Amino acid sequence: MDLFHEIELFDCPICQGPGLMQEENGWCLYVECLDCGARTAELRYNNEAEREAAARHTASTWNVGKVITSGTGD
Repeated sequence: MDLFHEIELFDCPICQGPGLMQEENGWCLYVECLDCGARTAELRYNNEAEREAAARHTASTWNVGKVITSGTGD
């Protein structure tokens, strides 16, 4: 089972585009919008158990709308 397919990601809180879980060379995870580039902060992990926890936490952060974007603010 692929962990990333088990975790539900909502649409982007900025543009409603699709979010995709990304992994950086086996040390951190983040979610990024494929349309506007909004993303969560990177979450570091050191082993497989931490990787699963990081993936679930990163998805939760994305799903509540805590993202970084380079767009103009309100």
